[in-house]
Amino acid sequence: MVSVKDCVLPIPLLTIDSATFNNTFQLLTTGLPQALFCLKIVNASGVAITVSYDGTNAHDYILAVDFALYNFQTNAQPNNWVALLAKGTPIYIKGAAPSVGLIWVSGWYSPVKGAL
Repeated sequence: MVSVKDCVLPIPLLTIDSATFNNTFQLLTTGLPQALFCLKIVNASGVAITVSYDGTNAHDYILAVDFALYNFQTNAQPNNWVALLAKGTPIYIKGAAPSVGLIWVSGWYSPVKGAL
């Protein structure tokens, strides 16, 4: 069994400029640097965005000037199991047209003991 430290750490903040949108999925990150128990995507642009984790299929839709918060641990089944978004998961973002504003992606993880 892997034990975790008694702390929570953030991944580096990721961004993409909505001025680059062209109605195709754009790679935001080739892979998450850690397995996350919480992920937040803030759409601070003037257009709705589509989120994908494979670059082909749409997995979520976030309205303009809105956000999505995914708390994977809350949804773990059965209770007390660990539910994480896998390390290395890519994130793609698509907007229908160029806009003004950034898309911000932040996340949190708990490191394995001895990793710090």
